[in-house]
Amino acid sequence: MKFLPPSFYVKVYYEYYTGKKLNLQNPVEFNEKIQWLKVYYKNPILNQLVDKYEVRSFVEKKIGAQYLNKLIGVYYKASEVNIDSLPNSFVIKGAHGYNFNLIVKDKSSLNRLKASYLFRKWLSRNQYYRGGLEWAYKDVRPKLVAEEFLSELDKEGIDDFKFFCFGGNPKVVQLDVDRGVNHRRCYYNTQWEQIPITRKGFKPMDHQVEPPKNFEKMLDICRTLSKDFPFVRVDLYNLDGRILFGEMTFYPGDGRNDFYPDEYNKILGDYMVLPTIPKNQKYITGFA
Repeated sequence: MKFLPPSFYVKVYYEYYTGKKLNLQNPVEFNEKIQWLKVYYKNPILNQLVDKYEVRSFVEKKIGAQYLNKLIGVYYKASEVNIDSLPNSFVIKGAHGYNFNLIVKDKSSLNRLKASYLFRKWLSRNQYYRGGLEWAYKDVRPKLVAEEFLSELDKEGIDDFKFFCFGGNPKVVQLDVDRGVNHRRCYYNTQWEQIPITRKGFKPMDHQVEPPKNFEKMLDICRTLSKDFPFVRVDLYNLDGRILFGEMTFYPGDGRNDFYPDEYNKILGDYMVLPTIPKNQKYITGFA
């Protein structure tokens, strides 16, 4: 069905996953507006910002290179990845999409044949066509990036702070802990007061988490990176006070995973002010 016009396809796609009708002329809920952005918001810089390699220059210019994880290598073919030249621990990601991640804590136990297969598989994928026509990924050149392995003391996985930013204003923080081991998720406002939001498939937090001591600095970083966009989720890590950039996401969950209780779909939707499409244009390329 990918041959269908995007404005029609996303309606079918959205209803299939949510059971709700999509009104692109007057979207109200958060995920409805994400579908609108897919179809009508075509700011060319988005192609750079969803690319996990190309976004680094944007981050360096905006907030400084000190917030970037160490880059080990960039590869455009699976055959270019030389495991022997990599450190004992590392991470390799597909820069052109998401859920393309290989985390290696000890390369002596790595199945290299399987890893090579994964790399070839990832490089053959186009994120735009994998799911719901996420426009920003359509023209991103497939590539792999190798980065330094990150860890936190006494934790199986690093905490992942995901800031939902609307027109440059962070409003909601999604916190993911122990990803891949005992993955739990909770939500906070910018005063670090817990919000009773849940999403299907994720365990709630079973204990109170204290905010990082430099949480306000994280908010400032998000304001700087997100100020020119109607919506973007900015992901950051905080390793004992060291803030590192993760990624920028314009279509969380492909715009098809509702929040619970249902009222929060509209609450978050109300935060997002969509740009106006100028007359005689089919879409917009900027945000004011």
